[in-house]
Amino acid sequence: MANRPSWPDALDEAPVRPSAPAYDAKSDAKRGAQHRDQGRVTLDDIPVNAFHIKIAGLTFGAHFTEGYALGTIGYALASLNKQMPLDTFWTGMVGSAALIGIFLGSLVFGRLSDRMGRQRIFLLSFLIITIAAFAQFYVSSPLMLCALRVLIGIGMGGDFAVGHTFLAEFSPRKHRGTLLGSFSVIWTMGYVVASVLGIYYAEASPDAWRWLLASAGVPALFVLLARMGTPESPRWLQSKGRVAEANAIVHKYFGPNVVLDAVPDMPKEANDGFARLFKPDMIRRTLFNCTFFVCLVIPYFAIYTFLPAVLKAVHLNEGTGADFLLNGFLIFGALLGIWLMIRLPRRTFLIASFLITCASLATLSLLPDSARTAMIVAFAVFTVTMSAFSNLVGVYPPECFPTSVRACGVGVAIACSRLGSAIGTFLLPLGIAQFGFHPTMMALAAVLLIGALVSLAWAPETKHLTLNQASHH
Repeated sequence: MANRPSWPDALDEAPVRPSAPAYDAKSDAKRGAQHRDQGRVTLDDIPVNAFHIKIAGLTFGAHFTEGYALGTIGYALASLNKQMPLDTFWTGMVGSAALIGIFLGSLVFGRLSDRMGRQRIFLLSFLIITIAAFAQFYVSSPLMLCALRVLIGIGMGGDFAVGHTFLAEFSPRKHRGTLLGSFSVIWTMGYVVASVLGIYYAEASPDAWRWLLASAGVPALFVLLARMGTPESPRWLQSKGRVAEANAIVHKYFGPNVVLDAVPDMPKEANDGFARLFKPDMIRRTLFNCTFFVCLVIPYFAIYTFLPAVLKAVHLNEGTGADFLLNGFLIFGALLGIWLMIRLPRRTFLIASFLITCASLATLSLLPDSARTAMIVAFAVFTVTMSAFSNLVGVYPPECFPTSVRACGVGVAIACSRLGSAIGTFLLPLGIAQFGFHPTMMALAAVLLIGALVSLAWAPETKHLTLNQASHH
């Protein structure tokens, strides 16, 4: 017992079983060098080619669709109420239905992806989104609209869990962070496009809300058609012992000299889905990914869901120009995040961003209402930084879990994040009503501080590792 590792070190010092030798990064690097000496290159070290761009495009198109679909509902509700009046219960249900669906879809499809393969779920998730999005044109009751929004969310949850996993398993390590992190930019663009259309066309006709909601089916259909014919992930095939099929895909899309990097042998009982995530060698990074994700999205969704009230508090509610200024901050932050992903270690980027956003919200809470300029600056710093390091939610989870449970791990992190966002969204208006704007901002700053402390204690550095090294190191 005296030599047993403490819990924070359990991941790196997991007990070694005879049937599951510990992962040796030095041996893996040595094998990689041997491959290079033989004129071969591993999948992690190849340059970006046209196939990488295609897979990234299919993932980015999905995130544009998801941002667009989530962005339309807020503008459609006002027009919808004129034809189909909603009480406060149904307004809340319709507004949160997609989040409920994402919670369910990320768990269910994450598990199915690890069992059945990535490619099937990659298609099925967008088949669900496409059908449900177009069907919104024909809704005749709040219950029907709520059900369709849940279905859209289920498809999104599946795509969040599988899309990031799929892209990570094809991406070379040098560009993995950029490819995985860029989704935030594309998602934001989809959301902004929906906002612009909503501002100008939501009231154009009595049925404008139907067209606005159903229009999300157009990009979804394009993504679905483009995804047909995508190959299975060779890393997933390799994890199932189907090495010949995995090598055939690698050779077809990347060349005959490209090989898969080695993975440690895993005993059969270790590949047991969600339970695997909470075993001693995996629990720390499971808790890390869930906690940092939750601490990031609670203030994000809480503030931007009730943006008019927040903008009024920081003196930025004068006309529609404030909306465009905020959208500009979000897009600039997302682009800045890609550059920072290239320049900074993952761990440094995450911890520093938590501390900056924490400080900006704490500043907002302490400034008097008369300090208008300072409040605007603090909110701008918060918005840009929050948008920038939101890129990491697409990077850390896929890098932290081994292939056998990667989609399960990503799905659990996403599910926890959606619970956190729902809690934050529910509590923010109550907090402002009961305690006022300034104490509520301080409470959100405390959530971000918790994220910083958890990241400081548990965040691994995965930037320069192969995907197998990152998930077993």
